[in-house]
Amino acid sequence: MDGDPRSGCPINLTLEVVGDKWSLLIIRDIIFGNRRHFRELLLQSEEGISSNILADRLKTMLEQGVLTKTDDPSHKQKVTYSLTDKGIQLLPVLAQMAGWGLKFLPVSEELSIRAELLTEGGPPLWEEFMDELRESHLGLANPRRAQPGWISVGARMKAAYEAVVARKAAEAASAAE
Repeated sequence: MDGDPRSGCPINLTLEVVGDKWSLLIIRDIIFGNRRHFRELLLQSEEGISSNILADRLKTMLEQGVLTKTDDPSHKQKVTYSLTDKGIQLLPVLAQMAGWGLKFLPVSEELSIRAELLTEGGPPLWEEFMDELRESHLGLANPRRAQPGWISVGARMKAAYEAVVARKAAEAASAAE
């Protein structure tokens, strides 16, 4: 936050950190798309973020402790962005926003399937997914991994998305015949 906040209201203070459209979409892409590099965030954004806005939002979220960055060992000019626990704890906020969007807005099936899973799974699923994010972003052990038959939330979301895309492609091919 630059300068003094407008007020001490927790909603205002949160909005001063992640209250613009792009910051939450960057967090979304890191959480759900596992996009960890500048170029991935820039080129794979559904909404087409510009490089200067991306750089500015990443800088703000680094300053606010939502993200960290480390040098990427595979390329000396590349950095990897990771969520902090503060950033990981934005997942329930995104899940609630997604649930609201499902209920009230004309969403596409393929882009909303993850939101459906998060809404149906509720807080227990969010906690499970946050454990996975802590493992991949913070290097913490995921206690759920040892459970028999464990399948990651990320893998379940990816499978659901791929199933919708495959079904829609089959329907389109069938309709074209």
